[in-house]
Amino acid sequence: MKKGLDINLQGVAEKVLIAAPLSEEYALTPDDYIGVVPKLLVKVDDEVKAGTPLFFDKKHPEILFTSPVSGVVTAINRGEKRKIINIVIRPSAERDYEDFTARKLEDLTGESLKELMLKSGLWPFVIQRPYGVIADPSDTPRDIFVSGFDSSPLAPDFDFILQNTGDDFALGIEAVKKLTPGKVHLGLSDESHSKIFGKLEGVVEIDTFSGPHPAGNVGVQIHHVAPVNKGDVVWTMDVHSLIFLGRLLRTGRLDLSKVIALAGSCVKKPRYYRIISGARVDTLLKDTIETEEGVTPRVISGNVLTGKKISPDGFISYNANMISVIPEGDRYEMLGWIAPRFGKFSMSHSYFSWLMPGKSYNLDTNMNGGQRAFVVTGQYEKVLPMDIYPVYLLKAILAGDIDKMENLGIYEVIEEDLALCEFVCTSKTDVQAILRGGIDQMIKELN
Repeated sequence: MKKGLDINLQGVAEKVLIAAPLSEEYALTPDDYIGVVPKLLVKVDDEVKAGTPLFFDKKHPEILFTSPVSGVVTAINRGEKRKIINIVIRPSAERDYEDFTARKLEDLTGESLKELMLKSGLWPFVIQRPYGVIADPSDTPRDIFVSGFDSSPLAPDFDFILQNTGDDFALGIEAVKKLTPGKVHLGLSDESHSKIFGKLEGVVEIDTFSGPHPAGNVGVQIHHVAPVNKGDVVWTMDVHSLIFLGRLLRTGRLDLSKVIALAGSCVKKPRYYRIISGARVDTLLKDTIETEEGVTPRVISGNVLTGKKISPDGFISYNANMISVIPEGDRYEMLGWIAPRFGKFSMSHSYFSWLMPGKSYNLDTNMNGGQRAFVVTGQYEKVLPMDIYPVYLLKAILAGDIDKMENLGIYEVIEEDLALCEFVCTSKTDVQAILRGGIDQMIKELN
């Protein structure tokens, strides 16, 4: 793929793995799961094990959300109208697990695997296309897609992450073949040399991609291999969720330990950390943040394009494979964008970055401008390697025209697929929020 854009940021994680200490608190945050309406199953002071259900989805009571650690529920934080913000757990010194019984691959059927994933709390990691929501367990997917690499800014190296968990990943991806009558596709970068990925040749369908970001997005890979049309249902899973599944089958325990990257220009020594999902982010940030005087760091659970801003004592999102820390763009610059600069990045020729394609940049969160009406520049099409007219799709969403939304490809995209469009947008349009609004309308009207 030739369309796209690689944003070279300073602070790529060095391939050094550190075991993070046990966090003081862990939490499950319902807002991390799109479209979920939580119904509590625990109360404050309840003791839980790793794998104990904390809440379920009112729309799908069979989908359980389980504790990542054993310990005591110390808080159920609520917002306006008693909305559940998160369920906080103080971990015990030794982890205790719910017993889900180890399973052999040959003994599993599609239904028994689905039942195990629902019961253990792994089902929320199965994401459905279209719409990018948790998959409906009653559906049968046409295919299942897994992206084996990440092309986003400061992205972790999955070959490094899989060094000690590759067998669990291989077991997990073989298991999910039982969930579909179609194919399981594994998308790999042409630079990937993982021995684990090599072992899967002939086990799953391997598709190789090259090109700039968003080549690693599973939605872009689906579009080029087997697009989602009206009436199709495709499921996706990420590398970590398949490791969790393989570990569950092998041990009978829900162990949500994973390796994530701590990266960004505000990090003294960007490295990889082994954590348990849902940890408090300050477990990693202590003594690791370094900024100039007067500069505030922004902590992002995920990558800088699609991640979620969190406070320094917030909790890492359940599906994050990295923590990004970059400067806040809260400082005024005289002359703004009009001044010639060598330290700024631009897709256009506004700055001199086009003369130095290999240079890395210390970018902040400043938008360098305010929101205005759509300026049709053709920028979106240059960074979206899909046969979609993104500006017309967004206009159809704003107009609420469902027929045009369908015809213009809303079934094929979610926020991450159009994130670069938002980054390069001259009009500073909140592309991702507009797209999610359109998807919500499609779900409401058609389901």
